[in-house]
Amino acid sequence: MPEPESYEVFALRYAENPGARAAHNFLGGDPHDRPMPLDYFVWLVRGGGRSFVVDTGFSAAMAAQRGRRFIACPGETLARLGLPPDRVSDVILTHMHYDHCGNHDLFPQARYHLQDREMAHATGRCMCHRPLRAAYEAEDVAAMVRKVFADRVTFHDGDVELAPGLFLNHVGGHTAGLQVVRVRTRRGWLVLASDASHFYANMEEARPFPIVHDMQAMLDGHRLLYRLASAPEAVIPGHDPLVLARYPAPHGEMAGLVARLDADPLSS
Repeated sequence: MPEPESYEVFALRYAENPGARAAHNFLGGDPHDRPMPLDYFVWLVRGGGRSFVVDTGFSAAMAAQRGRRFIACPGETLARLGLPPDRVSDVILTHMHYDHCGNHDLFPQARYHLQDREMAHATGRCMCHRPLRAAYEAEDVAAMVRKVFADRVTFHDGDVELAPGLFLNHVGGHTAGLQVVRVRTRRGWLVLASDASHFYANMEEARPFPIVHDMQAMLDGHRLLYRLASAPEAVIPGHDPLVLARYPAPHGEMAGLVARLDADPLSS
């Protein structure tokens, strides 16, 4: 039986929230409050003649609206890695929060992969409640509906093998339809956790991030992440600046902007 496809995986940093503190990042706060900034990423998975962009980030205008510091357009960084955004054929959306599904005109040829439950969540009665819709943007959701009518969305119901060596796994927790990406690399199975765990500390210490749809699903999801990966360090959280400290840049000029996740880590 042939080995599963092996992929290169990159984390592309596009924005940050330098003012965040530990008290903001754990349910119930943190008794030892300290600065704890968030980074914002999209991810690139490529191999076997195919490329997959995981999440699409947000724009400079949205950064200004939400009080975030914009660093680089994800499309420009992808182009520097050899994949112009107009050549992207597949986009995996882990969920539809504003920081993961914006820039909806950036990938004009792409087919989007999304969980049924996430679309139902983002367009259903729960959006009648202001706290539940706070992390969603109406225009992002409307843009996804337009893509559905343009035959550019593939819906998934639970776990699926999207390509040889690349799986989508429904986790939920943070949102109803949150999915993570399990991908085979030269170092074994790596999991892009996205917001199943914002920081390494959320899953390592079983202290959830405070934006949560289903607490038990989030905590169960932390355990699932470790089961899906070949090693604990192969679970990559969605917003932790430590990702760029633990993995090398593909080129020196991309230090602080891109990390190559299938490479040997610099530290743990």
